[in-house]
Amino acid sequence: MAGVFEALEGTGSSTGQVFILGSLVVTGDAAATAHNILANEALFRLGFLVSIAGVAFHLAWSLLMYQLLKPVNGTVAALAVFVVLICCALQALTAFLYFGPLLVLQGGHALSGLTTEQIESLAYLFLKLNAAAFQLDLVFFGLWCILTGYLMWRSTFLPRILGVLLMIDGVGWTLYVWPPLAIYLFPVIAVASGLAEIPLQLWLIILGANSRRWYEQAGTAAGFAARTTQPTTI
Repeated sequence: MAGVFEALEGTGSSTGQVFILGSLVVTGDAAATAHNILANEALFRLGFLVSIAGVAFHLAWSLLMYQLLKPVNGTVAALAVFVVLICCALQALTAFLYFGPLLVLQGGHALSGLTTEQIESLAYLFLKLNAAAFQLDLVFFGLWCILTGYLMWRSTFLPRILGVLLMIDGVGWTLYVWPPLAIYLFPVIAVASGLAEIPLQLWLIILGANSRRWYEQAGTAAGFAARTTQPTTI
């Protein structure tokens, strides 16, 4: 299930934010972008809907990964959940800013004091804010990948190489803290993402975790917790 929701989240987010929105935005041309949005309103709204669905899929995916990996280290797994909640909040903000241009362009009397050029510029500004929020979302997603990759590397029930690849992938996404550098290195980041995230999806969907080793590691963690919480006797 974690692999399924990972695939759904990646498909939804990339379809809405990258492919659909990218096909409508004309870089540096607010008027042409506004025309494309209004002329393809149904497509634009579809992109918004799949972006929102991506937030729900991301929450489900992260919760399932927490349940899977908490026997390795409960504290690190909880920290990963905290990070991904920030990531999902930014993802939702990105989707809101995605929809902003349509609200502005169809504002009617509410924006009657602005010229057509000013309205188109305001709509384009929402798209620039959307891009900035999306890049910040990728930074927190990268942090989650690093933490989750570490847990996978320390686990006994998943291939350690997948954890190493996911940590490398996470380092790549965190470079969006400085977007010019990340954009310059995007081909390398994309390759690292493909080598980490696609094999992880396939492994989780087709093979899954080694259940015997999962229960062994969960039992070891539970036994350690019980020993450390027992009162000392004299």
